[in-house]
Amino acid sequence: MVVVAIVIGVLLAVLFIFGMARRKDAQQAVGVLSQESRRRDRTDDAIHALDVEAPTVSGREVEHMAIERARGNATVLTSSRAPEVAAPPRPVDLEALGVTRRQFLNRAILGMVGVSVAGFGASVLAFLWPTLEAGGFGAVINVGAISDINATIATKQPYYSSPARAYVNPFPLVDLTAAIKSGAYDDPIINGMKLGYVALYQKCPHLGCRVPWCQSSQWFECPCHGSQYNRVGEKKGGPAPRGMDRFALAIDTDGTMSVDTSTVYIGPPIGTNTTGQEAEGPHCV
Repeated sequence: MVVVAIVIGVLLAVLFIFGMARRKDAQQAVGVLSQESRRRDRTDDAIHALDVEAPTVSGREVEHMAIERARGNATVLTSSRAPEVAAPPRPVDLEALGVTRRQFLNRAILGMVGVSVAGFGASVLAFLWPTLEAGGFGAVINVGAISDINATIATKQPYYSSPARAYVNPFPLVDLTAAIKSGAYDDPIINGMKLGYVALYQKCPHLGCRVPWCQSSQWFECPCHGSQYNRVGEKKGGPAPRGMDRFALAIDTDGTMSVDTSTVYIGPPIGTNTTGQEAEGPHCV
């Protein structure tokens, strides 16, 4: 989860740097000027370089010039007004110019990418965050009354608890000594066996498929790759690297069973066979 958060942070930082670099568009010209516009700009630049305005001629002077031309005299008129010094142009406020189409598109795309990455990162973190509320997987779960569990077990099938994602099956007390001597089980699991039960995690240790119960063989048989486990979750065949993982269980004073799903105990190694139970009928897989 920490690695995912770091990767998301790096991606957001790269997008931020890319967006800042694209802001230089505000300082660059957009489009191509026509030849007429370029000539007019050069003329305006030459006038501004002299810091004077173009000379102005009054109507009386124009009339006088026309009379002189009629008499055959060439007269060059000059303005009688003193040249005025042009005021220097004020600096242009870039924000006052507004946002160009390119800037708008760049910022919109960057914003959508940022929102998408943030939403994806939040969904990944929410998926990886453990569910610790009361009664949810990852906490101690009350799976049901012992009477209901025994009634289901009497039909020769395990009792399944959806909130705990676990099967509850009986463990023969006559095989308790063999289980202790095998050294394959932790003390919390042994304590559950002393009560006569095992709580098996539904997920196959091979690749995580849910392992269903085969009524005919009285084994757990994975449909994904054919791994097989006996009634107490010890591996009997297939590519699984060990037996089924399990949870610690306890019987409360009110006659109900609780399963602690906060800790998953690794299943017994290959070769563990404390009960000696073999297939009792045709296999489902």
